[in-house]
Amino acid sequence: MIVSALLTSVGINLGLCVLFIAIYSILRKQPWNVKVYAPRSIVEGKAQNDDDISLERFLPSTGWLVSAWSPSEDEFLAIAGLDAVVFMRIFILCFKVFLVAGIIGMFVIVPVNYRGDQIEQFNLFNITNQSLDKFSISNLNDGSNWLWVHFAAAYVITAVVCYLLYSEYKYIASKRLEYFDRSGRNPHEFTILVRSIPTYDGRSLSATVNRFFTELHPSLYMDHLVVRRTNKLQDLMNGAKDIYKKISNLKSREHSTEISVSSYDRISEDPEEKLWIEKTGISMSGKEVSAAFVCFRSRYAMTEVVRIRQSIDPTQWIIEQAPEPCDVYWPYFSTTFMGRWISKVLIILASIVLTIFFLIPVGFVQGLAHLEKLNELFPFLQNILSIPFVSQVVTGYLPSLILHTFLSMVPPVMKFFSTMEGYLSNNEIERSACTKMIWFTTWNIFFANVLSGTVVNQWNVILEPKNLPILLANAVPAQATFFISYVVTSGWTDISAELTRTSSLICDFLGRNCFRCCLREFTAPHIPYHRAIPSILFFGLIGITYFLLAPLILPFILVYFCLGYIIYRNQLLNVYCKKYETGGRFWPSVHNTLIFSLFLMQAIAFGIFTVKQLRLAYLLTIPLMFATYLFNEYCRKRFLPIFTAYSAESILKKDRREQNDPTMEIFFDNLMSNYRKYMVTEYCSENPDSRSSESTPLLSDHT
Repeated sequence: MIVSALLTSVGINLGLCVLFIAIYSILRKQPWNVKVYAPRSIVEGKAQNDDDISLERFLPSTGWLVSAWSPSEDEFLAIAGLDAVVFMRIFILCFKVFLVAGIIGMFVIVPVNYRGDQIEQFNLFNITNQSLDKFSISNLNDGSNWLWVHFAAAYVITAVVCYLLYSEYKYIASKRLEYFDRSGRNPHEFTILVRSIPTYDGRSLSATVNRFFTELHPSLYMDHLVVRRTNKLQDLMNGAKDIYKKISNLKSREHSTEISVSSYDRISEDPEEKLWIEKTGISMSGKEVSAAFVCFRSRYAMTEVVRIRQSIDPTQWIIEQAPEPCDVYWPYFSTTFMGRWISKVLIILASIVLTIFFLIPVGFVQGLAHLEKLNELFPFLQNILSIPFVSQVVTGYLPSLILHTFLSMVPPVMKFFSTMEGYLSNNEIERSACTKMIWFTTWNIFFANVLSGTVVNQWNVILEPKNLPILLANAVPAQATFFISYVVTSGWTDISAELTRTSSLICDFLGRNCFRCCLREFTAPHIPYHRAIPSILFFGLIGITYFLLAPLILPFILVYFCLGYIIYRNQLLNVYCKKYETGGRFWPSVHNTLIFSLFLMQAIAFGIFTVKQLRLAYLLTIPLMFATYLFNEYCRKRFLPIFTAYSAESILKKDRREQNDPTMEIFFDNLMSNYRKYMVTEYCSENPDSRSSESTPLLSDHT
């Protein structure tokens, strides 16, 4: 890609960023857009009606930047929760990494690369028609001593990244422990979830659960809830939903009569009464599902039971800590052990198929990025493509836009795959989908792009894994300008578009002005971690990988992290509400991805030094990779257990602090009712995250 095509892409996306930010700063001040740009204030009861019309309301302003920047981390924690704080720490970590990397890259590596003469001289007077390869490592001659600068830079950036990763891991681990210690009593801290409960002739599952835990843990066991499936209750709920929509529709019409509304109000009383009767008498009907919530008298007792296998048969009495009541995902409680295992296998196969099919748009995109290939494939377009601006847009902006469009369709698919694996909490589903998306983007956006065109020509090289670093060393630098364009298209523009929330704005406008009614109960959205985290980490991978090869990409990535930090901070303070709290459990995935990025950079450096015939440098790269591996192992042993489970020391400290609290008995009396409440309201809810009405509801019987 020549400089003119890159500048066209940067110019288009920079203009879009400024446009999105300016539009947002105006739209957010309009009172009718409060559901779109400040739904958190509505949920928290802090929304204010401001109908005063003034010129300032219709002019762009930067007041939202000050509001987003002002809260301290402790204030931000109190508002958004620990998961949101940990999410923002990703931006802070990456900003620190690429600030150091950018300084080294732009002021040390770029001048060194320019000193080479492997590529024809760069003409500053005709910069738009020049290639940026002059500033990449490809410009250095084979065996050049200037390559030792890159070798030293590899050691320096590895040390910097490892130090920052260790500091962040330690800091977040301490915040997780502190958060647990300061949090109040939560039902899931005393409750386990039991699945694959065996059945016995003449005995109900409820009696089986009660007898099993009474015999094994008589002094620890307190109570239980067996999950039931009831279709009758679902019919009542659907009826209540229909009547609620009709009432909302009538009340929203200007000419609706009070008689009509009151008639529907009286009608609605009947289903509500039936619903309550069905709920309170649920133990008399409904099929039992082989799952139950079991609560214990202390956190330590619950933890002790979870860590011990309860049955001789590992496929029975499968136990895990229960999710928060609001975090439970209900549809797959009846899935058997074998069913979950088969589902996981099928999901693996489906993910592989999706990965293979995604190579089609990747190949098409790579064809667009090379003008000479387009002229060969579509000779009838030569006259159009010969127009400078058209060729610049087609080769510079269009490829990354198309790739980003296709990639935006993948997160919902990955989340669907994760739900089919049988997870019983929303946070597990999102963390699983997040992991899938990380590897999907790494393979299909990075490797598939850099290796396209090389796979066919050097298939015999790929078959030998030892030659992979050499293959990457040849292929990765050639895609530097494409990834710069990708950063500004999928990074700058996409994260700026996050502010305007275009789809939500359109839906809200149609609901207010066309349908004149509210068809669903208002709820604030939850930040899609499975979409946001993989995207952030992928840009981190690109930046670390290209640090040695083409450092010109680093300023663009640094701008992305600056934009992302302030924009997502604003969204978490004003738009997104907490749906669940994991205590930052997705941080190990962040750490592992950045460690993988380091390994990838080091492997490519090994290949570069091999191709450039600097034997001693590529031999000394091996100890660097080994040191990185040891560092990762140390972090895994030192910090990962904190994110897997809380220690006995932390749990007992919290238990002892509450053992003489007189309110504990009231808490235990209401403990199981928390899960029962969400079992009912989960299917009454009309929020976007509610389960499909096709799913049979799951309730529970208390004995």
